[in-house]
Amino acid sequence: MSRAIDVLHLGRDRVICAYEQDGLIVDPGPASSVETLLDRLGRTEPRALLLTHIHLDHAGATGVLCRRFPHLQVHVHENGAPHLVDPSKLLKSAARLYGDDMWELWGEVAPVPEERINVLRGGESVDGFRVAYTPGHASHHVCYLHEDSGDAYVGDVAGVRIPPFEHTVAPTPPPDIDVEAWLDSLHTVASWNPQSLCLTHFGQVTDVADHLHRMRSALVDSADSARLDGEERFIARLEATLSEATDPATVECFEQAAPPDQLYMGLARYWRKRAE
Repeated sequence: MSRAIDVLHLGRDRVICAYEQDGLIVDPGPASSVETLLDRLGRTEPRALLLTHIHLDHAGATGVLCRRFPHLQVHVHENGAPHLVDPSKLLKSAARLYGDDMWELWGEVAPVPEERINVLRGGESVDGFRVAYTPGHASHHVCYLHEDSGDAYVGDVAGVRIPPFEHTVAPTPPPDIDVEAWLDSLHTVASWNPQSLCLTHFGQVTDVADHLHRMRSALVDSADSARLDGEERFIARLEATLSEATDPATVECFEQAAPPDQLYMGLARYWRKRAE
């Protein structure tokens, strides 16, 4: 059985969830939350990290954890691996989004020794997990299927859904949103016929087919809104829908996990690239 670990990002629950299975950690979260992760791991010493992608909310603690655990191995897609070894470009890109809030949000982003990294391309099997390349949210995104349990660890590909609500949002920050590739990746996840989806934002869901349908609809609707409505109406529409579908505390979780202005920015960039 895997263990879901709420790392309490910025002290708030239901924002970032790491998963532990026999000493393997799927997406440890940022260094700003790493002490909570370690406290909740208890006596379990991590032996490997399975990264769905290298965005700081999912993988920012990787270098810090490698420094603390000298035998820790890291599995990551080949497009993301160089940015773990030298995070300077990743940090520069993130700083354009987060500015002066970088340290508070994510903490230290330490480099990962190259010899600790196991490069993935999709199609591999790692410690009982099947790996699939699943771009769309990020060009270096992979998902993992734990073959014994049927649990699929899907990073951001299956969206943001904050319990106890079913409402689902497509996380579309810049720079590499690709709606068509993302829809293909959702088909890849569905083809596994998983028993559950383990979301980073947030938790395990078992109504797999219904959830994937909601995610496809959310992605297409958001893409259309970004193209037709413009930023102000896009954000107002998103915030109104969140308020109607959830409660005030959960709206705060959604907006921390997937800031509405960034969702618009990623889709606006996608449409500009399409037009070019």
